[in-house]
Amino acid sequence: MKRRTILGLMGLAPFVGTGSARAAELAGVDAVFDRAARLEGLRTLSIARNGEIVSERAFNGASLGRSTNIKSASKSVISALVGMAIDKGVLKGVDEPIAPLLKADLPANPDARLERVTIGHLLSMQAGLERMSGGNYGRWVSSRNWVRTALAAPFVDEPGGGMLYSTASTHLLSAILTKQSGRSTLALAREWFRPLDGFSIGGWERDPQGIYLGGNQMAMTPASLLAFGELYRRRGVTAKGERLISEAWIDQSWTPRTASVFNGDGYGYSWFLRNMAGERTAYAWGFGGQMLYIVPSRGLTIAMTSREDAPSARTGYRDALHGLTEAIIQTTA
Repeated sequence: MKRRTILGLMGLAPFVGTGSARAAELAGVDAVFDRAARLEGLRTLSIARNGEIVSERAFNGASLGRSTNIKSASKSVISALVGMAIDKGVLKGVDEPIAPLLKADLPANPDARLERVTIGHLLSMQAGLERMSGGNYGRWVSSRNWVRTALAAPFVDEPGGGMLYSTASTHLLSAILTKQSGRSTLALAREWFRPLDGFSIGGWERDPQGIYLGGNQMAMTPASLLAFGELYRRRGVTAKGERLISEAWIDQSWTPRTASVFNGDGYGYSWFLRNMAGERTAYAWGFGGQMLYIVPSRGLTIAMTSREDAPSARTGYRDALHGLTEAIIQTTA
């Protein structure tokens, strides 16, 4: 992505505009960054519009060049890999049952409902299995085999039922990608995303069997997170015109399939969906406030990283980040 240099020393750069309109936009951007600076948890804010990075700044001693654990925002990366695997024929589609793909890890006497769980159910958090996030997360990642523990969990809803947000669901997707391709999820990501300039994955935790943790503990720089968002904003095509993700997959991913138990927002295939400042917005959300917002109608991609050790939902911090995003949208009106 191109970077504007005007006002670069201030960490600001103008949106497109001339005369009084441009002055108003500059004042709006300045106000947005003043507001961002008052958020103690915020570490970086990067804004791209129509493929150009127009503003980026680090706060509270952070650095734009430093990697951050993007936490559950990485679930959207797993979703992208699943879509790419379907396009490449590694997986059959979202309706493919997971039991035959993970046959070796099924419990000795599996619940019959496991036969009905599909790849799509894992993507939309509708598997019906007891959550392995929240209070169960520590127990799950302390187990000897994360895949088997997840598959042996009791059903608390029917497959296709309500949203049961669980990192185990996206980890099962990572296991499926690994088993079906014969390669690690990280190796697939490095190959399949190679044409995407500015994108790379740093450190990434693995389970005891060596499977990369689908949906958590993935390190990424703000620039890499922004580049990933830009790929979705451009409908799956790189800045150089190479298609990596099908438009159909992006449409499927941004179709609401259930409602978030956290705030009532729509949830598609590992993307949250919300109207912000009157515009349809898709966003990825990681613990602590690792955020990636895409506002197609405004050509906006916004990446935010925050401290990794503090919750963002019950403290109101996530809502403050939503409010900051709405201010950015309004500034670009």
